[in-house]
Amino acid sequence: MKLWRRKPAVAPAANDPAPEAGAADRLLRRLEWTVIRRLDGLLQGDYRTLMRGTGLDLADLREYQMHDDVRHIDWNVTARQQVPHVRVFTEDREMAAWFVLDLSRSVDFGSGPKAKREISAGFVGVLARLLTRHGNRVGALVYGHDLEAVLPPRSSRTHVLRLLHEMERRAHAAADAKAPHRGMTRLADMLQSAAGLMPRRSTVFVVSDFLTEPGWEKPLARLAQRHEVVAVRLFDPLERELPDLGLVPLADAETGEQVWVDTHDAAFRRRFARLAAEREEALREALANAGVDALELSTADDLVEAIVRFADMRRRRVRATGAPPRRAGELR
Repeated sequence: MKLWRRKPAVAPAANDPAPEAGAADRLLRRLEWTVIRRLDGLLQGDYRTLMRGTGLDLADLREYQMHDDVRHIDWNVTARQQVPHVRVFTEDREMAAWFVLDLSRSVDFGSGPKAKREISAGFVGVLARLLTRHGNRVGALVYGHDLEAVLPPRSSRTHVLRLLHEMERRAHAAADAKAPHRGMTRLADMLQSAAGLMPRRSTVFVVSDFLTEPGWEKPLARLAQRHEVVAVRLFDPLERELPDLGLVPLADAETGEQVWVDTHDAAFRRRFARLAAEREEALREALANAGVDALELSTADDLVEAIVRFADMRRRRVRATGAPPRRAGELR
């Protein structure tokens, strides 16, 4: 059964009773005190760099310049002037942002005090709260092994709590030892579902560790043709380089497959690091070819620094004439 034909659960409307206070409320309160207050000063109110407008109002026409979006070319004016011209738009202040959330078993991994799932929840909580405080709407597609919940875009603190509650609920389901292993994540299905469930142009944050079955690159590129897409890649330092820990068992969180490896073997560690580096390079190249911005979030990262770095990069692009090619490596 294809994922986008399945009828997912839809979260309650904004006027329904809010989820009971619990882990989601505690997390949001902590983020408001420790992260969002710091970002308010560092971003200096320029929250709009986190989410760019749809351009409903035509403001001007000018000659095409290098790195302009070809979708904005005005072909009638170009034909008359014999010189390519592009439309310049006034951005909307109120927009919709969507979070496409990969909450499969692999995001439970973390070699330090935090797992990738916690980093994901922190990022989503901070961005959602920053955007909704300024009147923007946020929605989410929550994906475990299948599409499990759709939260339509809304703009209240209660809605952000509901979103974090859904993420927490999925975390408890994934932690159930009796839950079956269902194989690798199908990111391609998730992206195809997203394309069919977002009728209007939006800013889309795809939050995933990109440990998935192949074939997701084309669906991501198609999604980026209609929406402003940001790939938020979650990773743990241990996924790039193994320390010398002796003989240890490694388990695939999604398939349940286990294998014993001798990390004391220096040649094995070098092969692991080489293969990990090759995968990193291939992933960054795929994201760049898909035409999406990329933010890499490590379980060892400071969330404030990562978001400010991301906002600075987008601010530079907004100030430039047109949008330069998006390179995933820019945010390392």
